[in-house]
Amino acid sequence: MKINVLTVPAEMRDELERRFAGRAGMVESSDGFEWFELLKPVDGTDRYLVYTRWRSEDDFQAWQQGQSFARGHAQAAADAGRGEAPGGSHGESGAQGQGHGHGRGPAATGSEVWSFEVVQSAGPKQ
Repeated sequence: MKINVLTVPAEMRDELERRFAGRAGMVESSDGFEWFELLKPVDGTDRYLVYTRWRSEDDFQAWQQGQSFARGHAQAAADAGRGEAPGGSHGESGAQGQGHGHGRGPAATGSEVWSFEVVQSAGPKQ
């Protein structure tokens, strides 16, 4: 799993959420993609978590280096030039500002990627 940690000032939270709402569809169709969640802070922190789950590290790397990722960021850059929120995907690249600095300026002031492997998991008993 990959968790992109975005530092988002309070005045940019609504904008960040709008941008993610507009990015649906590109990453979800990628080979090996399993899950996405945008987690909003509720305990006084300014950090959003972008959670994505992949079948393998290779699948994540293939997506990050592939056309879908590039198209999403190209669309976001074009939208930024028009002052619009992006319609593309969000990249969990770890680059400062990449994937968050679109639209009317950066929504996030920082970004870092955390990588994890699942050691244990549980779900509801059926």
